[in-house]
Amino acid sequence: MDQQGETELARALLAGETNAFERFVDHFRSKVFHYSWLMCGQPEDAEEVAQETLLKVFENFEQLREPERVRPWIFRIARNACLMQRRRSVFAPAHELSIDDLPATAELAGEELPPETALLASELRAVLDRAIAELPLSYRAVVLLRDIEELSTDETAQILDLTTDVVKTRLHRGRLAMRQKLDCYVNNHCLEDQPSPNPAPLSAAEREALHAVWRSRVAVR
Repeated sequence: MDQQGETELARALLAGETNAFERFVDHFRSKVFHYSWLMCGQPEDAEEVAQETLLKVFENFEQLREPERVRPWIFRIARNACLMQRRRSVFAPAHELSIDDLPATAELAGEELPPETALLASELRAVLDRAIAELPLSYRAVVLLRDIEELSTDETAQILDLTTDVVKTRLHRGRLAMRQKLDCYVNNHCLEDQPSPNPAPLSAAEREALHAVWRSRVAVR
């Protein structure tokens, strides 16, 4: 679904159109799960973050003043939920790879997407996910929002509370590290290519919890 489709969906949901609820939940739950899995590291944590994010979204839905910005608004909430989940998760790593462990470069990234993002539509999507998952957390957050979720540099900076220059620098270095990892995979198969996880179906109780919060915030038709 493109930005226009997401905007129309958000407007329909704000207007209380019942048939928009399922499509909104299915679309954004999948996106938040994928983001949270790569940021938090475990499907179990990603499931919790996705549910918590959607609950927060519906609890504050009337605050969405600009439906055309629904994606960055949701990912701001997801980012905060993921940070909280990492702090309390039994799966949180004891040590995070430092940004100092990756090569630095003075050259800043441009606005164009790198060639490897074309892999998103191919069988190498799982390999790309693994390459992203092995980035230091600071680079991973920027790459996910800019290259995977296709948010702008300004939107990414706002979500992560960074300057645009810092976003550009981390994006460039993250892309460079990813290229190195993908080259290593192509030449030496040094990355696992196991399938990336998908979110488990929502239980009836989980879906009803989301629906109840949404109903309490809008006049459902």
